[in-house]
Formats: sequence, C-alpha cells, structure tokens
Amino acid sequence: MRDPDGLLARAGVRGDPDRDQHFLVDDRVLDRLPGYLPETADREHLLEIGAGNGALTDRLLATAEHVTAIERDPTLAAFLREEFAEEREAGRLTVVEGDALEVDLPEFSASVSNLPYGVSSPITFRLLPLKRPLVLMFQQEFAERMVAEPGTDDYGRLSVSTQHYADVELVETIPATAFSPPPQVDSAVVRCTPRDPDYEVDDEAFFLDFVKAVFTQRRKTMRNAIRNTAHISGLDDADAVVDAAADELMGKRAGKLPPETFAELARVAAEVGRDRADE
Repeated sequence: MRDPDGLLARAGVRGDPDRDQHFLVDDRVLDRLPGYLPETADREHLLEIGAGNGALTDRLLATAEHVTAIERDPTLAAFLREEFAEEREAGRLTVVEGDALEVDLPEFSASVSNLPYGVSSPITFRLLPLKRPLVLMFQQEFAERMVAEPGTDDYGRLSVSTQHYADVELVETIPATAFSPPPQVDSAVVRCTPRDPDYEVDDEAFFLDFVKAVFTQRRKTMRNAIRNTAHISGLDDADAVVDAAADELMGKRAGKLPPETFAELARVAAEVGRDRADE
C-alpha cells in the first residue's frame, strides 16, 4: 500500500482546517476501513467521496474491481489522476473533480469515505436513500447522534432519519492524531447497512419534514411541538392532528419516541392535518 505521508509529500499540499481538509495518515486505520463493509456487500464498484491525497483510494483499489473517487480540490484531483495513472488506464479508477453534492453519482455498489465534515450531513442523506452499504467517517459527536437510541441524550432528528434507511453501527473511534493536521475533535466510523424499515411510510418527504419539525422543540411535549411547528412540517391544521392522536402519546417528548411511532404520527398528520387541495 502507498504510504500516506509519501502521498502528501508527492501531492505537495498541506491540510487546511479552514477548508475542512484533514488528511487521514494512520496506516492502520486506512487498512481497516475497507474491511468494515458488510461481508455481503458487493465490492464491484466502490465510491469514495473526498479522496484527498489518495491514501484510502489506494486501499479501495486493492479490494474493488473499480473505484470512483470524487474530489473537489482541483490540485488534489489533478494529483490523483497523475498518481493513479496506471489504474486509470486499466479502467479501474475514475477520478471525478467536483462537489459531491452537485456531481452525478455513478451506479456504485458501496461507498467507503472519509467525508468532509462540514458537509457530512447533506452528503450522507444523498447517499442513504440509494440503499447501498456505506462505511463513512464523521466527527465523533455526529456519529454518536446517528446511532443513538430513543431516550438517550444524543437521540434526535439525525438518529430517526438515519435509522429510517439503514441499520447503523459505530464501529471505530479515531483519535485526532490519525489526521494531518489533527482536527479539534475525535472522529468515528459508522457502518450503514441498508434495509427497509419495519413500518410503512406513504410520503417519505413529509415524514422527514415532520420529524425535523418536532425535534426543533424537543423539550416540549408532542402536543405543543406539533402545534408550534406547523409552519415547518407543512400542516394546515395542527389541532386536528393533536386531537386525532392518543392523549398519552401527545404528553411525551420527541426524544422518547422510536422511529415507528414517528411514522404512525406522520401518517395521522398527513391524513387529518393537511389540506389535500394544497398538494
């Protein structure tokens, strides 16, 4: 495997915290990351977002038939094309220069990525609906919120939304010293294994908006949260939703409710709280 420090030296760049650039340089962590994919995952075409100096790209090429590496920094994208010229000529690597939120994504089979932390949330929610196995690195606090269970301090909108799409596990915590330059916080690796939820959602966009809305007032009872956030969730008649739901449920707070309860509440809200003429 290519040495990550050597790759940085050949690239002639240094990480820039102001641009959200922290290069993973710990060989042991890099070697472990591809192995966190589920055993059943198809490794035919792996997607890497935020390829940087290519240290992880190198490891992915050792396990995949083809890798698509997305990098928004023009200097680093040019370096990747040069450093991995042989792999590109062999048709095993595609380097895409651009923003991962804007470029067209390939038909990839799984993704292993050290995401740019500043845009990790929108990138993750671009990937999750595609129902592919994901091994993604985040700031540790963000990762802990993704995997949190109902009733815990970290449980919130991110937990419900993530777990709607996949089984999620925090598989490794990564110290800041594994990066160059070290970020201010530790990081963590999350494995997302896609699966269908064990509840029905008729309107996924409304479900996610409803969850987002009530968690903006997580310290309020659901009764008050639903009434106070109708402008966010898009409800025309919040009182009708409160009246239609179980009184005991309306007395609880969002942080205590599992995803399946939110799904049922969103169904009720869509049925009695929205003016169908507006849709």
